[in-house]
Amino acid sequence: MKLSNVPAALALAAALILCAYSCKPKNTANAVSADAAQKTYVPPGKYDEFYDFVSGGFSGQMSVYGLPSGRLLRVIPVFSVDPQAGYGYSEETKPMLNTSHGFIPWDDLHHIEASQTNGEIDGRWVFGNGNNTPRIARIDLSTYNTAEILELPNSAGNHSSPFTTENTEYIVAGTRFSVPPDNADGDVPIDSYKKNFLGTISFVSVDKNSGNMKIAFQLKIPGINLDLSHAGKGPSHGWFFFSCYNTEQAHTLLEVNASQRDKDFIMAINWKKAEEYLQQGKGVKQQVKYAHNVYDEKTQTASSTIETEVTVLDVMSLPGIAYMMPCPKSPHGCDVDPTGEYIVGSGKLAALIPVFSFNKMMDAINNKKFDGTYENIPVLKYEDVLYGEVKKPGLGPLHTEFDGKGNAYTSFFISSEIVKWNIKDLKVLDRAPTYYSIGHLSIPGGDTKKPNAKYVIAYNKITKDRYLPTGPELAQSAQLYDISGDKMQLILDFPTIGEPHYAQAIEASLIKDKSKKFYDIMQNENTYATKGEPNAKVVREGNKVHIYMTAIRSHLAPDNIEGVQVGDEVYFHFTNQEQDWDIPHGFAIKAANTAELLVMPGETRTLKWIPEKVGIYPFYCTDFCSALHQEMSGYIRISPKGSKVPLAFGTGDKAPGGKDTTTISK
Repeated sequence: MKLSNVPAALALAAALILCAYSCKPKNTANAVSADAAQKTYVPPGKYDEFYDFVSGGFSGQMSVYGLPSGRLLRVIPVFSVDPQAGYGYSEETKPMLNTSHGFIPWDDLHHIEASQTNGEIDGRWVFGNGNNTPRIARIDLSTYNTAEILELPNSAGNHSSPFTTENTEYIVAGTRFSVPPDNADGDVPIDSYKKNFLGTISFVSVDKNSGNMKIAFQLKIPGINLDLSHAGKGPSHGWFFFSCYNTEQAHTLLEVNASQRDKDFIMAINWKKAEEYLQQGKGVKQQVKYAHNVYDEKTQTASSTIETEVTVLDVMSLPGIAYMMPCPKSPHGCDVDPTGEYIVGSGKLAALIPVFSFNKMMDAINNKKFDGTYENIPVLKYEDVLYGEVKKPGLGPLHTEFDGKGNAYTSFFISSEIVKWNIKDLKVLDRAPTYYSIGHLSIPGGDTKKPNAKYVIAYNKITKDRYLPTGPELAQSAQLYDISGDKMQLILDFPTIGEPHYAQAIEASLIKDKSKKFYDIMQNENTYATKGEPNAKVVREGNKVHIYMTAIRSHLAPDNIEGVQVGDEVYFHFTNQEQDWDIPHGFAIKAANTAELLVMPGETRTLKWIPEKVGIYPFYCTDFCSALHQEMSGYIRISPKGSKVPLAFGTGDKAPGGKDTTTISK
């Protein structure tokens, strides 16, 4: 297909993208100033000032970096199995990845949101979205473990998620792909999109004490695509704002067919009004299936429950919940400033940035200044809700964060830059190139009432010449800019895990002193916990063999096991006896088709193994723990099915055969 056959808007976008990818700024090596190293240097033994929780995108995980050093501190397993930690492999963690579709060991983690109190980050939890098989995860910031995963029914492409209200009353998630509802017959022609496809917004309540999540209600919306969202704050608390595209309701070649209109919408949702309808009994109970997975810290074991019902409110038939604000063009980001007054839309194909006024929006609603409806939802007039436009800010605006000083920072994908502008007079104040093709950006607290105007971090899609080449695929990157002065200053770039999308940088002082150092073994309520080496044992229950194993520097007990047969279900219940910070032990056995276990001090994990061949199989500690780590190992003897070899086990003098040497015939 020739370029001349493509609509003009698409041709322009294609040309701009081609230029951005093939043309790089000159003197990129000299972009960092002389004092950058000093500003990012964290001396040995000293702590970083911020934690930076970064989404791993297609890795399905969440990574944690220190700022300003850019040091990788941790990778948190969330939606993908992790052989390093045994997450999704151990019997205790397998239920975390259960869904209504069965065990799903991967997802696409795009966005991260921190819990808030009074509109400020409180350091309790961070939430992440599973974009592919719609889910929301909650990570406990005292343990850095995934504590809960909730599947979202009636949803597909959980991209506009998970965003929090100012007191974490709700985590809110909007569907990217409209689809037939789960309780409807989904076997319909794709070209019946406008008739049979619908969107959904899920409001997930969060318990103030435990953090446990529950779907409070869902909103049924027209069959459009929701991109991103943010909650109102201060005067706009009680509202949520979503960027929408594909208002054409196209179902094929969306790059053309979903970019026809000059304006799409910012959807404004009055969730307080939705709560009123809910209390009035206007919600419809819908029978659906979705998984709710919770990790219990006491038993150190996850459980998975299949829920069967949600309550749905139809915004197209219940007035006062939803309103549409026109927004140019194909909006992506949707951001609310710290005062709660200004809503910034970012149209990917627009040559300006529209800034909407919450007060003007409320005035238009109260005075019914509507410009018709969209699928029975009132459409407000663009001029009536617009505060103003940032003119010629750059190419390809995506996302905006705020510094709390009256300034906004917007990422521009096509022109590869961050642009700083003033919210009140809408004037551009500064530009800083990024290397290259920035997507999201974040400021510590930049989407809350209280930003920390010290840094802005760019999360880039392309690195090209920034790092040593590693074949066709290069590491993606984050870049750190000092924004404490009038001008942005690039001071560091560092590679990231997976594809970085959104992130939350949190002051270390909010979290570090709450960090759990070890698990009290006497409070370990895991069914298979072994509290003390004298209690180590091996028990046969039919064809199941339970090995209650202990680990302490520098041996395993038992370390010699006999009487296990081919085809037995062998469960290694591995309890780390240490009660000291940062002394995990690992466990692995030859020929196991799962992964290792990485077990924290005082913790129990279980590895299931079904031996398929006769032989002697060594097992060992996989995590270096002491000078005698290499000696921390053992053997298990596997005999033929039906063998008369008795079950025997032990360590040292209590090992099978005691102090005697047994000769085994070949």
